[in-house]
Amino acid sequence: MANTSGSSGGTSGGTRGHDVRTGTTGSSGTTGGAMGGSQSTGTGVADKARDVASGAVDRAKDVASNVADKARDLASNAADTAKDWASTAGNKAESALEGVGSGMSSLAGTVREKLPHEGMMGTASGYVADALESGGRYLQEEGFSGMADDLTNMIRRNPIPALLVGIGLGYLLARSTSRS
Repeated sequence: MANTSGSSGGTSGGTRGHDVRTGTTGSSGTTGGAMGGSQSTGTGVADKARDVASGAVDRAKDVASNVADKARDLASNAADTAKDWASTAGNKAESALEGVGSGMSSLAGTVREKLPHEGMMGTASGYVADALESGGRYLQEEGFSGMADDLTNMIRRNPIPALLVGIGLGYLLARSTSRS
């Protein structure tokens, strides 16, 4: 009878069982003890597996968070570096454009001095000198941003001619690159 109560005890997970036929309560037998022990061990293993999995998930989240933070920092640093380079390049381009403007103004003075002042040649040289001087002054005063604004306004005022000029330039560029 002990085995019977042990079996029923074992099936109830290694706890005390009640034998319906004899009306006695007994503790788990050898078979039940083994089964009950394996169930509690199985529950312990499952708990440990859950704990290990939970820990692994937490570590993976931490690693992913750290990687994301490092990637964000690298992207921020790269963006700052690109801004610095663009600013430096823009400043150099602006100073180069001012230099070109100054050179054009200087060339206008040279044209006025060296070319004739009278007749048809004098009139043409005066126009050329005036154009060089106004172009040089424009480059010195406006820079790239002023030129871009003026170009944008011109395109808005004259969209169809601007479109045709763009198509023509695209055609010429395509022809010149396809020959090489």
